[in-house]
Amino acid sequence: MNIPLKSQTTAASRPLAGKVSLVTGSTSGIGLGIARALAAAGSDVVLNGFGLAAEIDKTKERISTDFDVKAGYSPADMTKPEAIAEMIAATLAEHGRLDVLVNNAGIQYIAPLDQFPIEKWDQILSIN
Repeated sequence: MNIPLKSQTTAASRPLAGKVSLVTGSTSGIGLGIARALAAAGSDVVLNGFGLAAEIDKTKERISTDFDVKAGYSPADMTKPEAIAEMIAATLAEHGRLDVLVNNAGIQYIAPLDQFPIEKWDQILSIN
């Protein structure tokens, strides 16, 4: 995917300038691609997901530098409704708004059906 950097954009190509986007499951993979695309369109972004703190910090810095937007992070666990509510409240407190929410978080577990733990089914269903 070829996402233009800030030096390659114009005001017209940044229709989300001044907006705030929260993307769950965005510390890697598809979610990170979505967050970068939103940032390229001018939106400040809040990342969410699991990973090493140093890598997440580098990712936030890279997004901020590449697209001239604010990039934040929430470690909220998507299986815990209280954590989700706190993530939304923290985003609103820090940015004063939330314009775009992308519910991208998901997990998988691979095992033969007769060996698939019930708790893994429950976890997958609670996130996906």
